[in-house]
Amino acid sequence: MVNYRYLGNSGFKVTEITYGNWITHGSQVENDAALATVHRALELGITSFDTADVYANTVAEQVLGEALKGQRRESLEIFTKVYWPVGPGGANDSGLSRKHIMDGIHGSLRRLGTDYVDLYQAHRYDYETPLEETMQAFADIVRQGKALYIGVSEWTAEQLRAGHALAEDLGIQLVSNQPQYSALWRVIEGKVIPTSEELGISQIVWSPMAQGVLSGKYLPGQPAPVGSRATDEKSGAGFIKRFMTDDVLSAVQKLHPVAEQAGLTLPQLAIAWVLQNPNVSAALVGASRPEQLDDTVKASGITLDADTMAAIDAALGSVAETDPALTEESSPKRRP
Repeated sequence: MVNYRYLGNSGFKVTEITYGNWITHGSQVENDAALATVHRALELGITSFDTADVYANTVAEQVLGEALKGQRRESLEIFTKVYWPVGPGGANDSGLSRKHIMDGIHGSLRRLGTDYVDLYQAHRYDYETPLEETMQAFADIVRQGKALYIGVSEWTAEQLRAGHALAEDLGIQLVSNQPQYSALWRVIEGKVIPTSEELGISQIVWSPMAQGVLSGKYLPGQPAPVGSRATDEKSGAGFIKRFMTDDVLSAVQKLHPVAEQAGLTLPQLAIAWVLQNPNVSAALVGASRPEQLDDTVKASGITLDADTMAAIDAALGSVAETDPALTEESSPKRRP
């Protein structure tokens, strides 16, 4: 079964392996397969589920809501997000204005088939909306019982500090940040994590396997396997391109003996690596087939010894991205 961790300085617990449906539900896999995968996640002990209104332009939320129908609501932790454009893309169909946030939460609750979400997250930072307006809207949603906790995604250390201060003034809890983080993408380690530790904010990390590159299935000097994420524009090919270089792929191949020595598969090693960071509360994993989860959940509860961590650093250290400034690039300076 999957272990639980506290989210931020709250009393709220989430499964340290959380199911995310970014590029699967509503786009990459058929609904029957999506439902079967969610049900397998539940069987394996995953009770935390992450989605967003923008995923498959709202369809992913609908599919997740259908898959969770009939489950005891109190035994689930459901997260969703607001910021990116949904619907026809009108003037107020994106961002973190009060209007878009209020429209967003009502639409998400309707599609998910629930009265509240456990965690409502700002999917990016909105430079066009005063932060006070954004945090006041989140505070009102919490007081209305439509969300229990507030989180953000890909905010810089400075943005986290400002948001946390306003949340405290408003009497709500900003408990989490959702950044990209993996053994190949370590940009949050320099500033975001130290600031988060100081403020009592946890990380819910996405792409712990670097879009599948850390599975070892992509080989240097060879074309990507047919049907893989790297060949499918609908399933994140644009995100994986930065890792699809021969030097990165060659470095990843050096992890095979490290994983073997630890008694783990490469996906398990990658997920276990992010979970060694005490500021990480959960690693988001997706799956297009139920059996994929059978492997990845085994990373829960694994402790990697110092020699294993050092061996991973030795293999990937020269190709891992560590520039803290890259976090700021995640949020557009103008609404999309």
